[in-house]
Amino acid sequence: MGTLEGKIALVTGGTGGIGTAICQRLAADGARIVTTYMNQEKAEKWQADQDFESTIIRCDVGSYEDCERLREQIESELGHVDLIVNNAGITRDGSFKKMNADKWSQVIATNLDSVFNVTHQFANGMAERGHGRIVNISSINGQKGQFGQTNYSAAKAGLHGFSMALAQEVARKGVTVNTVSPGYIATEMVMAVPEEIRDKIIAQIPVGRLGKPEEIAALVAFLCSDEGGFITGANLAANGGQHMH
Repeated sequence: MGTLEGKIALVTGGTGGIGTAICQRLAADGARIVTTYMNQEKAEKWQADQDFESTIIRCDVGSYEDCERLREQIESELGHVDLIVNNAGITRDGSFKKMNADKWSQVIATNLDSVFNVTHQFANGMAERGHGRIVNISSINGQKGQFGQTNYSAAKAGLHGFSMALAQEVARKGVTVNTVSPGYIATEMVMAVPEEIRDKIIAQIPVGRLGKPEEIAALVAFLCSDEGGFITGANLAANGGQHMH
């Protein structure tokens, strides 16, 4: 029996590289997986490719109304959510000089507003039941900043401020709230970067390699487990030593 047997885990952005690894690991630990999507064709292919049962629900996590509908559907079809992994994220990179309002607002909506929109649907129920786990997936660039990513770095830094504040509100109710900040991980997106640029990135990582999506998933699974219950309000960096804080 898995350590998360009988739990319902909502993973936003679960069809991406890190998201897929998180879904696979939580499912292996016994959780029932729910994930959100925007592209139906991609999501259905993803679901068919997995070896665990999952529920996929169309939801724009940047919309509070969509997230209300998400909660209603999950609760009517499956039951209450025990674990939330806020993993949805996009990039719209550009130097600040060339940054426009659309690039700013799209990234803030998907990467930061979404964490309020999703978590607000379920946190009170977790607190009332006396148990819950919330994990927010940030980034090394939310810790150190990155040229051309004022929007992304601001959103990802904001995630941990959210984690620290909410953690204080729900700690006595048996709910933990933590941040995980991955460095450069060998996802399709990173592997699509030209090899010479990828080699330069790896040269900056003290352990000498990219991270594996499964390594991030293992950290998330620990924070979701009963064994992770004494950790809350923490920002756990998994970046191979590239940024030590």
